[in-house]
Amino acid sequence: MVTDRKLLKDTYEALSTRTKSRLKRAVDWIVKAKEEGGKVVAVVGSGPNLHEGVTTLIAGLIRKGIIDGVLTSSAVINHEMAGTLEKVKRIDGEILGFEKDKLPSDGFLEVSIISPTRLEAIQREIPIDMSLYRRMRRTKGNIIIKVAGNIAYPTGLRTERLAREVLSLAKHHKYPFEQAVGYGADPMTMIGAGARHNVTVLVTVPQLVGGGQVGLAIGDSLAITERCRRIAKLLDSATVIIESGLALSQEIHDGPLERFTGHGIWTDWEGDWTYSLAEKKVVRIDLDPNLDKAWMNEQKSKMVTNAVHKGLPKTKSMRIPFRMEMSGFARIPGSLPIIGDIGEIWPLLATRIANDLQIKLDFMSYKQSSSAGDKVREWIVKNVNPVDRDKFFEALKAPPSSLIT
Repeated sequence: MVTDRKLLKDTYEALSTRTKSRLKRAVDWIVKAKEEGGKVVAVVGSGPNLHEGVTTLIAGLIRKGIIDGVLTSSAVINHEMAGTLEKVKRIDGEILGFEKDKLPSDGFLEVSIISPTRLEAIQREIPIDMSLYRRMRRTKGNIIIKVAGNIAYPTGLRTERLAREVLSLAKHHKYPFEQAVGYGADPMTMIGAGARHNVTVLVTVPQLVGGGQVGLAIGDSLAITERCRRIAKLLDSATVIIESGLALSQEIHDGPLERFTGHGIWTDWEGDWTYSLAEKKVVRIDLDPNLDKAWMNEQKSKMVTNAVHKGLPKTKSMRIPFRMEMSGFARIPGSLPIIGDIGEIWPLLATRIANDLQIKLDFMSYKQSSSAGDKVREWIVKNVNPVDRDKFFEALKAPPSSLIT
């Protein structure tokens, strides 16, 4: 895809002086880390990371050797399995004869707008009620682009069924679900790029709930203790950690093996392996200005640390709506908040890193609400495919020699 340099320039110029300064600092950290052989790990949630094309951009950064590991949510794995984004028609379920209490809260179902070829491929895998499918396609409704799979028929059902097959083989080969399914995933998904380039892509424990059967299968594929250890090893390997669109980051940071925020102290006491975030650079892209206020209060007067020492509620002492994950983040010496839209910040971050490292990127995302963002979403719908079941089975028969372990 051609990079829209004017849009990127205009986006950058519209940023505040503070945001520009922090963006530059983050770029410098990442470029320095890569030049010195360090690793960069992305920690991302679902929602906007998918809609804004960020997960597809990260897949491209994995392929270029810029991103060296990903922690994400089961919902992201679910949607990447179905092709990341797809076109669906939203239909009133009661018109189709479904009972109201069996429908989502808004009463709507969705039908996937897919080609006859893809429909035939799905039919070879699972039984499809073609009479229902045709009725859904004919029924009046709005056609939109949204995260793939989910409640859309038949792509959502297909993903749920496929998850059970992937789980069976993942457990047989002793792979995490995310790695196993990646062997059949599109290379422009994070799971597909990770599997092809021997880059770890894992779901964090706080983000396991989601994605229907996919989330359950991910949870069942690896013992919680082993998952926590692998997550900790990945974070420990990172020089720079980039977070975006992320909830529950406190629980990701201070898992049972991390010493700096305190919860790994007894594991260390007992002689087990632990790690520390004390020396890590942690960049968080976030829309909440209160994160910046909490971080600034800690930088200027150690208000967060003092509240912890005194056992005081941070919301009252700082007079801001205080999210739990602000506490650990603000106290990490190398933390850096970038307050802004991930649809704007990620493209700027990626292009500046690539320019400084003299790397040519093959894909670029843009803010969803821009015309360029619309084109990106259309491109993802047309070009990023669901997991190829045949490729997945073939790969698991004779997997590559250099597997993630």
